[in-house]
Amino acid sequence: GRTVTEADNIQFTLLTNNTNQIHFNRHYGEKTEFGSTLVNSALTLAIVAGMGVPDVSENGFALGWDEITLPHPVFPGDTLYSESEVVEKRESKSRPTQGIVKVETRGYTQDGDLVIKYRRSVMVWKREHAPSRDIFPTPKA
Repeated sequence: GRTVTEADNIQFTLLTNNTNQIHFNRHYGEKTEFGSTLVNSALTLAIVAGMGVPDVSENGFALGWDEITLPHPVFPGDTLYSESEVVEKRESKSRPTQGIVKVETRGYTQDGDLVIKYRRSVMVWKREHAPSRDIFPTPKA
């Protein structure tokens, strides 16, 4: 899991030029139906997607994102968890050493609330063509 701090949220919101007060003005947030500031939904997407990289796309690259839904808000202090499931796979028509995998990813809070769900397509290497993952340098004697 990854706990989203208020500092994470403010920094990401300002970095992406999002001026919606709900993300960084506590006084404003307390007056809304949520009673608090909300985590920027693009940050929620970034964290949940990042959690899936080791399992889904570490040596691949994204081709597209679809069907992004945000059924429940995320608040500063929530801890996010991610799970991904392969829903489609096929060979690449233009790259014979690679394939295309479509996954559905779901993000949850520590309380089990579904906060984000989306599908993404990723170009991945076929096993026999994958580049070496041995990126750790060899120590000198």
